[in-house]
Amino acid sequence: MTAVPAFYQSRGPGRYLPTHHTAGPWSPDAQHFGPPSALLVRELERLADGGKRLARVTVEILGPAPLTELTVSAEVSRPGRSVELVSARLAAGDRTVAVASAWRLAATDTREAATADGPSGPTADECPRASWPEAWLGGYLDAVEWRVARGDVAGPGPSAVWARQRVALVDDEVPSPWQRLFAIADSGSGVSNVLDPTRWLFINSELTVHLLREPEGEWIGMAAETSVGPRGVGTARSTLSDAGGTVAFGTQALLVRPR
Repeated sequence: MTAVPAFYQSRGPGRYLPTHHTAGPWSPDAQHFGPPSALLVRELERLADGGKRLARVTVEILGPAPLTELTVSAEVSRPGRSVELVSARLAAGDRTVAVASAWRLAATDTREAATADGPSGPTADECPRASWPEAWLGGYLDAVEWRVARGDVAGPGPSAVWARQRVALVDDEVPSPWQRLFAIADSGSGVSNVLDPTRWLFINSELTVHLLREPEGEWIGMAAETSVGPRGVGTARSTLSDAGGTVAFGTQALLVRPR
C-alpha cells in the first residue's frame, strides 16, 4: 500500500523524520513551525487527561527546526483535579528545538453560557486560492490549501484565509481537531505581513493559542493582523475559526529586522 504524504514519518516511539512538506518559506533547511507545533500538541494529547480540556498552549521556539530526525516527549508538570499544567519537548539530537506548555482545565457543560459568535464572511468554497509572495519557498505552503476570504496575503495588511492540510501530520494518521488547528495557527504573521519580505525578516519566537472549543471540519479559518513597533519587535494576532464560528485566539511575538 502506498504511504499517504505526511509532514512526518514515524521512526519509532517518540521519533519522527520531517518530510519536505514541513520546509518553511525562508529556507529549505528549516521547518515552518506549524507542523512542529502540531506535533507537540499531538504529544500533549497522548497524556491521560482525566476529563480535562486544553485551554491554552504556548510553544516557545528555541531555534530552527531542521529537516532531520526529531524526538518529542511530554509530561504532567503540575497535576491537579481541576487545573493542571502539562509540557512537551521537541529536540534534534541533543539540542532542544522547542518546548510547549499547556493548561488543562476540568470540562463542564457550559453550553447555556457559551458566547458563540456564529459564522462570518464567505465559506472556503466561495473564496479564491491564495498566491503567496514570490520570494517565499514552497514546502509547507504547498502542503496546505489556502483560500483568501479577505485582503491579499501577497500584499501588506490584515487578511483572512481558510486553510486545510493536503497531507497527514504523521504517516497516514488522521490528525485530531487541535492538531489541525496548530498546523495552521503559526501562520498569522505570514497571512497578515505588513513588510516587504525581500527587504525585511519577521520571524516569531513563540506562539500562544487560547482555546474555546475544538474546530469541526477540515477547514481552519484565520483572520490576522500584524503590528510593528519602532525597536524591532512586532506582534501578530489572529482569530481562528471553523464554519460555525470562533474556536481560538492566537498571538505571536515577532523579531523584525532588515534583511
